[in-house]
Amino acid sequence: MIRYSCKKFDDLSLIELYEIMKLRQEVFVVEQNCPYLDADDKDLYGYHVMGKDKKNAVVCCTRLLPEGVSYEGFISIGRVANGSTVRGTGEGKKLMDYSIETIKQLYPASSIKIGAQTYLKRFYENLGFKDLNQPYLEDGIPHIIMVYEVT
Repeated sequence: MIRYSCKKFDDLSLIELYEIMKLRQEVFVVEQNCPYLDADDKDLYGYHVMGKDKKNAVVCCTRLLPEGVSYEGFISIGRVANGSTVRGTGEGKKLMDYSIETIKQLYPASSIKIGAQTYLKRFYENLGFKDLNQPYLEDGIPHIIMVYEVT
C-alpha cells in the first residue's frame, strides 16, 4: 500500500528530497534518455507530493507549483514520476487524484495546467483534463498542453 503526503520544499527532509530527485532522474533522464537539468529552481516554490511504500521509500511523486511559476494564471502539476515498482498498478491515477485534491485545498477555485506527454492524453482526459490543442516538443518528446477546470 502506498501512502501519500504533500510537503512544501522547505519542509522536505534531506532523505525525501534525495529520493524525489533520484526517482525523477531515473524516470526522466535515464529511462526516457533526456539529459536535462531537472533541478530548475522551480522546486523551491512548490509543494511536493510523495507516494511512499511500506519501506518508506518514495516510489512516485509530483510537483505542484503556484500560479505564475510555470504558467501565468494557472497552478501546475509537473514532474509526474512513477517508479518501475508501481507502474501498471493504478498508482498513477491515485497519485494524480491526490495531487488534484491537494491543489483544490491549497489553491481553491484555481485551474490546473499541465504539459503532458502526448501518449498520456487519454490518461489525463480520464482525470478531467482537456487538450488545448497546443502540441510542442520537449527534449524530443511530443507533448500537449492540458487544463483542468476546478469548480
